Amino acid sequence: MNAPATLAEAARERRDIVSGEVMDEARLLRFVAGPGAVVVPDVARKLPGRGLWVEATRAGVEAAAKKGLFSRAAKTKLAVGPDLADQVETLLRKRLLDGLGLAKRAGDLISGYEKVSASLSAGRAAWLIEAADGAPDGRRKILNVARKSPKPVEVFGLFGVEELGLALGGENVIHTAFLAGRGADRWTFDVRRLSGFSPLTPESWREEKPSEAGGT
Repeated sequence: MNAPATLAEAARERRDIVSGEVMDEARLLRFVAGPGAVVVPDVARKLPGRGLWVEATRAGVEAAAKKGLFSRAAKTKLAVGPDLADQVETLLRKRLLDGLGLAKRAGDLISGYEKVSASLSAGRAAWLIEAADGAPDGRRKILNVARKSPKPVEVFGLFGVEELGLALGGENVIHTAFLAGRGADRWTFDVRRLSGFSPLTPESWREEKPSEAGGT
């Protein structure tokens, strides 16, 4: 993944073309003028061309599109698709799933109720990744373990069983722990950006999250 090794390494600042505020790159999305002078999201930050930076929120991207701010910042006429914010969300979701696959191969992920429970109890997990469509009873049990973890654990519940299974090369993946470390830091960088476009847990079970997880 082409992202900072840690959040601290994303310390360069850029100007948000919507608010005019100078902020850390970790809070921003990069866009470029693609073929045909069409605005293209560059979530990996590696496409050629001058970067056009927008705060990583749906409202920010939609405002930039509706107000012609991409053209103003680029000083040339640019076309913007009506679904630009949806494009960003789709790309970030894919990036996160790809990141889970990489983490699995690197040994940074643990799946299965018993193994995940043990990693939580030992304070080794940075994230508890729960299938959005998993059984409520199992989720409540694992969330209760997470609440008692000696270290704060954040909760992610955006992907379904099928998506997780495809990403991790297994079937019926419901409970997964992302172990703390540089891999988790890189994944967190993209999670923060996605959180501006979509809740990270279903509304129906958000109250089951550990209170220590913060506002994600």
